Amino acid sequence: MSVAGESGGRAQQLRRRAQEMEQAAERVTDPDERQRLKEKARRLTEQSEQERGMGGRDIDPML
Repeated sequence: MSVAGESGGRAQQLRRRAQEMEQAAERVTDPDERQRLKEKARRLTEQSEQERGMGGRDIDPML
């Protein structure tokens, strides 16, 4: 599998986990727990966007 394919798969996996966190946040009654889950979902979404952005590039940090 190419680096782009691996990054795309990882980005998709991160987006799925973010969506699951959002759904869990909607079901939770504790406001602090809801906020924690929403924040985790936000971080996962940001991470997936970074992964997706790296998909078409070389990963070598020396370039």
